[in-house]
Amino acid sequence: MATKKSIEFKLYAPSAKNVALAGDFNKWNPQTLKMKKDGNGTWKAKVSIPCGKHEYKFVVDGNWWTDPSCKSVSTNSLGSQNSIVSI
Repeated sequence: MATKKSIEFKLYAPSAKNVALAGDFNKWNPQTLKMKKDGNGTWKAKVSIPCGKHEYKFVVDGNWWTDPSCKSVSTNSLGSQNSIVSI
């Protein structure tokens, strides 16, 4: 069984109304991981996911964004890019 680790995803988007996290660890469902905004405009979500390499995106007011602070990306089947986190 894969070991899980808790990590915090962050996105600075002070004007956003809603931000969610979607990735292979939640079947790309933005409804399951809503992020919370702090007083500085940074959205955060702490997630426990299995160790390994995972692809993800932020969903900002309905638009899918790669993580601007993540340098590791992969081209997906739709021709756009996903951010990659390795744990």
